[in-house]
Amino acid sequence: MLPEARDVDTEGASSEASFTASLIRGLNQHGIRLVMVADLFWLVAITIGTMLVRFGTDWPTAPVPLYLLSFAVAVAVFQMSLYFGGLYEREPRLGAPPVLPRAVRQTLGAGGLVALLTLAVTGLARELGVDTARALPFPIPNLLVLIGLGAVAVAGNRRLVHLLRTRREGPPRAVLVGPPEAIAAARGHIERADDGARIVAEVSRAEDVASAVVEHGATDVLLLSGEGLDELYPDPLVDLERADVTVLLRVTARETMYGLERVREIGGLPFVMLRTQTLPRSRARFKRLFDLFLLILTAVLWLPVVGLIAAYQRVVAGRPLLFRQLRVGQAGRTFELVKFRTMDPDAEADGAGARLAEEDDPRIIPACRWVRAMRMDELPQLWNVLRGEMSLVGPRPERPELTAGFEAQIPGYARRHEVPPGLTGLAQIHGRYHTDAEYKLGYDLQYLVNWSPVLDLIIIARTVWVVLARRL
Repeated sequence: MLPEARDVDTEGASSEASFTASLIRGLNQHGIRLVMVADLFWLVAITIGTMLVRFGTDWPTAPVPLYLLSFAVAVAVFQMSLYFGGLYEREPRLGAPPVLPRAVRQTLGAGGLVALLTLAVTGLARELGVDTARALPFPIPNLLVLIGLGAVAVAGNRRLVHLLRTRREGPPRAVLVGPPEAIAAARGHIERADDGARIVAEVSRAEDVASAVVEHGATDVLLLSGEGLDELYPDPLVDLERADVTVLLRVTARETMYGLERVREIGGLPFVMLRTQTLPRSRARFKRLFDLFLLILTAVLWLPVVGLIAAYQRVVAGRPLLFRQLRVGQAGRTFELVKFRTMDPDAEADGAGARLAEEDDPRIIPACRWVRAMRMDELPQLWNVLRGEMSLVGPRPERPELTAGFEAQIPGYARRHEVPPGLTGLAQIHGRYHTDAEYKLGYDLQYLVNWSPVLDLIIIARTVWVVLARRL
């Protein structure tokens, strides 16, 4: 059994004050890391300091309270950009990518958003009859300074966190996994590098990795070839990730054919990090906010459609109007999915049990075939989306009995439950009703790895096309 994961801000030597450790642990449990506080301090200091350097205490054009309001809005936007950009996710001990380029991207995006927000609020104020040159008086030169110095401060805070973590936990402790000749070559590179890593164990078989990690207290596992991946995926990798142990795979000529993008460097050797959690917590929360934003923005379109389909279903299918069924959602938790009923209430009374829907399924009420073909029967699941049980885009939810069979037959099937299931997904725009579950899993995991708001919009648009073209 692998040890429990440790938090960089809470782990410390036994000589540290217990009160401080308890306080930090409590903050982390509520999603607050000390690096967030450090970023907030520097963002506020840069914002106020720039004004004092430029104007002293006599700030022009607007009252001080309005300036402070605009500064608070700007700092909040910057902090949210850093959070949703993944800069508060824990980085691995080895092979962590440079922070400054990522910080620059996030502060640039935040600065642009502040500028757009200022224009929007100013325009709204003028429409309401308020005569103002700028509703949020954040001087443009000051905003440029905040973008540049803010990125430097964010990168500096991460460097400080890295140094404190190394001081508390010691240098990274790596287990090398591979054939003897590959281990010898990698050891030579790592020992000559300045990463500060210590090689604590060398094993030739992937099945010995977990025991070596526990015995030597390793923080990182370096796979020098992909030969043993089948022995580690999925369960050992999940256990290692839960124990906060990073697993990296060395990139060879064969792996470059996979179209790898995020290559990390350790001792001059290229590696990619293996993750069982494909969507970090910050991006998962941003995805939820994006769902709610789209639902509110498009409510004027989908609410009338739901009403019309409900009236039609009431006439041709009678009662009950809705069909409720237990499905498997995020983290394997079950929830009650709702749909417009398109089958007879006793459609599964033949004793065959749960089974996947088929093309031209005889159980469908004839007058409801077009409703199902147009996917209109799925519209009540917008309620599931509002409740947080589903997402607009994601892997489609399956019934518990079917999911249990798929998990027993298909390695890694449970990974599709990392995010809430969706109304539509990558598998739905590329696959069909009869597409094998293992092939659909490939689409689902590809979606999780590459998620972005733009990808969601593309999938939603293509879903509309698939529905209109009846290409199901």
